[in-house]
Amino acid sequence: MLKIIISSIAVVAATFAPIKVSDDSKGLKDHYQNYFPIGVAITPQQLRDPAQRDLILKHFNSLTAENAMKMGPLHPEEGRYFWRDADSIVAFTQRHGLKLRGHNLCWHTQAPKWMFTDAQGIEVSKEVLLKRLKDHIQTVVSRYKGKIYAWDVVNEAIADERDRELRESPWSKICGEDFIFEAFKYAHEADPDAVLFYNDYNTEQPGKRQKIYNLLKRMKDAGIPVHGVGLQAHWSLRGPSQAEIEKSIELFASLGLKVQITELDVSIFDDNKPDTLGFTPEREQQLADRYKMMFEVFRKHKQDITGVTFWNLSDKSTWLDNFPVRGRKNYPLLFDTQLQPKKAYRSVVDF
Repeated sequence: MLKIIISSIAVVAATFAPIKVSDDSKGLKDHYQNYFPIGVAITPQQLRDPAQRDLILKHFNSLTAENAMKMGPLHPEEGRYFWRDADSIVAFTQRHGLKLRGHNLCWHTQAPKWMFTDAQGIEVSKEVLLKRLKDHIQTVVSRYKGKIYAWDVVNEAIADERDRELRESPWSKICGEDFIFEAFKYAHEADPDAVLFYNDYNTEQPGKRQKIYNLLKRMKDAGIPVHGVGLQAHWSLRGPSQAEIEKSIELFASLGLKVQITELDVSIFDDNKPDTLGFTPEREQQLADRYKMMFEVFRKHKQDITGVTFWNLSDKSTWLDNFPVRGRKNYPLLFDTQLQPKKAYRSVVDF
């Protein structure tokens, strides 16, 4: 009889064995303190909103300005800079001891038209354009020297088309690839301690990945001060595969470059069609599974990855809302529209 009672107690104890409970006092950055900084792209408005500010400070130890440091918003007219928004972000990171990535110094989008034309609207020469680029980069980088630890110097300069190396843009039309090489030199002169990145999307597609690798190798061979590559990681539920993500990390790291995930989000859509379903339980689970796989890869490659940054804070406001389909709401992040952690959050921190 005693044996039966003891056995019964053992069964009950096994049935109600302690369940691992996550410590909600910890943020993302705390879970990954032995791996890499966890960052987020933000706006000055979010830093003024108490709820969003608190979420940022709990979970992230690195910030990126989503738009405030891009050339167009920062330098709208020749000889005139708009510093307010960028300065406010820098001041916030200094006040709270956060790392700050600068994004970005040269891009084909959000570049002001005056940069490429003279007073008569005629396209400027290569010499004039490079002089303007140098003035812009060195003015901005010098202003924040010692406060911004890393810069995305050139953004998205490689073409998506198979038969083309450089993206068609005023930069490449006027300067060829020299604008890329020179931009890194200008940034390094202004702040020799800053870590300088080339940043791009679709870095997991074999053709584009190889073209980016070829560019970076030419730069390294020429002694250009490029220190890292940013994998934007605007991914989806369907792809890229784990194998392609790992190939990209390993290939770029083989050049001796630091690798960062710079603009991470996972769209729940793989098409350009309107949506009527919303964030269904099935999609929620798929999103959690995708994030789980991705962070397993990131942790595996912690010797090469020096930072992971999410592109936007929560589903409350994401650049994927209305893009590429107007009126379509997306749910690509770890926090929902009410700033609460989603199932995907648990899949990232429970390891």
